[in-house]
Amino acid sequence: MLLLLRLTIVVLWAVTGPIFKYSDTWQLVMNTTSSIITFLMVFVIQHTENKDITALQLKLDALIEKSNVSDKMINVEELSDEQLEEIKNFYNQKKQKETANPDINDSEEKK
Repeated sequence: MLLLLRLTIVVLWAVTGPIFKYSDTWQLVMNTTSSIITFLMVFVIQHTENKDITALQLKLDALIEKSNVSDKMINVEELSDEQLEEIKNFYNQKKQKETANPDINDSEEKK
């Protein structure tokens, strides 16, 4: 149904050009219409992205809840930039320690 509507609009656009001899008014109407459609599509795309991000966040929260990760991580998106930087530094240091001591990681995996 939507495809048919879109095709009809494109055909009308193509037919009206020669009828109005591609006048300045015709170009103004076409440019204004395309700008409005583009502007509205931005909102549609943002809504879709926000919905996807919310769904992903809920999935991650569920995984964190079921794992042995700190409960602080569930609402991490609500922390301030400084608090996020502290957590990032903590995990970076932890990763560096694990990389520097591979024997410890191997013995923990065998347990």
